[in-house]
Amino acid sequence: MDWVKEAETLFAADKPEHFTDYRHCCECAEHDDTLRNTDVHHIGIDELGHPGWDPICFCSSEGKIYYTPAFVRLSLATIADELYIDQFLFHLEYDGPANDYYKACTPEQRKFIARFLEYLILDFSVELDDGFCADSAFRALEIWSGE
Repeated sequence: MDWVKEAETLFAADKPEHFTDYRHCCECAEHDDTLRNTDVHHIGIDELGHPGWDPICFCSSEGKIYYTPAFVRLSLATIADELYIDQFLFHLEYDGPANDYYKACTPEQRKFIARFLEYLILDFSVELDDGFCADSAFRALEIWSGE
């Protein structure tokens, strides 16, 4: 399966005007600018690859849905070295079943995320273990598969 192409189809959404509560503080405004100044096809590790300065932590669910194809693309592209998947898993499992991102997705989108996680667990178990994120993958799978 072409995971990125499937994500682009299932998560096709108009780009939000704003991604964060940009009037809240300078940090929110900066993260909003970062997300507004690129798009789902071009955002990369330079913008998203810093766990201590991750604009997605401040992002609305609408913005996360818009950028989901990029999360899938970056997770696959960095699975052997930079492990963006660790950050993606953080957003997938944040707040457990009360996760706003999860609740904002359609059942079909949730099913896609669960299938993607199953694929990663089965095909990249060594990389997930080496990156110390296998447990997070299983926790996220439990949430997104509705179990």
